[in-house]
Amino acid sequence: MVKIVEFLHRKEEYSHEAFVERWQGDHADIAEQLPGLTYYSTSTPTDPEKADYDGVLELGFEDMGALASAFESEVGQELQADAAEFVDLGAGPRMIVEETVHVDDE
Repeated sequence: MVKIVEFLHRKEEYSHEAFVERWQGDHADIAEQLPGLTYYSTSTPTDPEKADYDGVLELGFEDMGALASAFESEVGQELQADAAEFVDLGAGPRMIVEETVHVDDE
């Protein structure tokens, strides 16, 4: 599995709470429709006042081809346009990684 792991900053006009509500609400509803998506996780800091970022995003796909196709799709384009409204795109680090699971007790 390949994953996008991204640390997100909200746009200045959003409070942390408003950012989280939008990100985990309407935006998540769009993200869940990405073609080929096999894993989707959002994480928020336990103490946002002391955190460098407003959230951590993880999106998983079978391979790089599936990842590329997802973001080229109509849903992928809609998702990126929506994110641009409340996320300071490019402000935080982003990596595409190959996941190795060492423990999975779920």
